[in-house]
Amino acid sequence: MSGPERSGGRMSRLRSAGTIAGLVVLVAIVIFPLYYAVAGSLMSRDDLTRFPPALFPTSIHMSSFSGVLNAVPLARQYGNSILVSLVVVLGVLVTSVLSGYVFAFLHFPFKRLAFGMFLATMMVPAESMIIPNYLTMADWGLVNTFPALFLPFLAAGFGTFLMRQFFLSFPKEVYEAAKVEGCGHLRFLWRILVPLSRPAIGTLAIHSFISSYNHYFWPLLVTSTPKMQTLQIGLAQLNSVEERAPDVIFAGVVLAIIPMLVMIYVFQRHIVRGLTAGAVR
Repeated sequence: MSGPERSGGRMSRLRSAGTIAGLVVLVAIVIFPLYYAVAGSLMSRDDLTRFPPALFPTSIHMSSFSGVLNAVPLARQYGNSILVSLVVVLGVLVTSVLSGYVFAFLHFPFKRLAFGMFLATMMVPAESMIIPNYLTMADWGLVNTFPALFLPFLAAGFGTFLMRQFFLSFPKEVYEAAKVEGCGHLRFLWRILVPLSRPAIGTLAIHSFISSYNHYFWPLLVTSTPKMQTLQIGLAQLNSVEERAPDVIFAGVVLAIIPMLVMIYVFQRHIVRGLTAGAVR
């Protein structure tokens, strides 16, 4: 091997090593907050309050998790958040799949105008809808109830847009063949279209769950008792109730992260499967 070839191979290896090192640094920066939340929930308060703070627990303490449940009714708020988020996910999936199917396959007057109105809802700031939604919930007598937490979020313009665009990628011949065979709209949607749309449905489910799970201002506005409040409100209360107990705050954060990680793990398989489905023929 000549000198230039050896030099080129050496430079290529150096660039690869530099790229790997850079990626490792970026991954460490992203993972460190999650790691420190878990480590902090297991540390003693002395380790957390000393300067400089400890990066590794010198001993394992699980009392912070019982402390967070005693500080506020976090178990009830935890259940409220998961229940409300699951209801929102179910509602968004049903309304988005049905409306996306209508806009992708059916023909009716003013179809483009109606779809444009759906898209327009994505451009309206969520803050501008808080007062009308609250007045509606108050008029219906639903303030401080579970329906008030999820009713305004059971449909989303983004979900309709996502499912419509995904449905448009299917060949029209499949739809026409199903019609010839006597397959109705709901049967075609449920038996053929939905199983093939798992990547889009998984993406929408993750987006809807995380968005609903992280709501803070709306639950704070429509609930007045701790038993009806959600997890994000409980975590905010920990910051004032347990000012000198950072381990308890870290434990609450760790408990709050778990459902989102589970949701991403469950639906990520469908997303990856959809992305790789057409890679091998």
